[in-house]
Amino acid sequence: MSIIIITPEIDDPDIVSSSVVGLTIELTAVGETEPHSHRKAQLLYVTCGALTVEAAGGIWTVPPQCAIWLPAGVLHRAHASGRIVMANLYIEPNLAAFLGESCGILFIRPLLREVILAFASNPAFLIAEEERRARLSEVLLDELRDAPLEPLRLPMPVDRRLRRLADALLEDPTARFTIEEWGARIGASKRTLTRLFQRETGMSFGRWRQQLHVGLALQRLAGGDAVTTIALDLGYESASSFITMFRRHTGASPSRYFGEGRFGVGSPELRSRYLGG
Repeated sequence: MSIIIITPEIDDPDIVSSSVVGLTIELTAVGETEPHSHRKAQLLYVTCGALTVEAAGGIWTVPPQCAIWLPAGVLHRAHASGRIVMANLYIEPNLAAFLGESCGILFIRPLLREVILAFASNPAFLIAEEERRARLSEVLLDELRDAPLEPLRLPMPVDRRLRRLADALLEDPTARFTIEEWGARIGASKRTLTRLFQRETGMSFGRWRQQLHVGLALQRLAGGDAVTTIALDLGYESASSFITMFRRHTGASPSRYFGEGRFGVGSPELRSRYLGG
């Protein structure tokens, strides 16, 4: 995977003295970045494509027009399944402490979007124009305070046996082995796997696998793939069975999902089930 910095005048945003620094970055083809962290907090806004970020013991799917908040010092790596364009903001940690120390998905409203793009499209100009940068920074922080921030993630287990299972499903999400069959493959009983999955991820194995499928489907939907194609590729017998699962986890059918303008369109019970805590 190639990483193209479209705004190359900024070499390392962590050492730039400005409290808010923006970069526009393009990831090409399929691949992933090396695990890394930043001194500053990072707001990673996807303008084209769908990005997956592994951070804080979980996997986060970031569809177009959404952003992921990465607190300062959080080790992370980005996975691209195709061309992705991002507007990245690097923010001094004390300025956005109100967003907390946990990663989360931000739902970007129009005004916040324009401010993010203003920072990312011409960073050198804003560094030189201190008064304009200060005004935009105030608007940015005001909008971030009002932006919905929710822990939409797929928790990853730590136990080596569960991690083998999780990695195998990430490699081949169509695998339809039962938990007993997985146990035989990785050397653990059904009871042990059930207990460990609940303890380490906060959910059952079946729910975890479905949540994985939702995240993968988001990537495919963002790329314009048909629902039927996605359903069959993920191992579902029909599009209707996949749509039922998707609606149960997100509160909306795939065809309505992106049209809602944000995640979390369902009832509080559904939102709690999928978004967790």
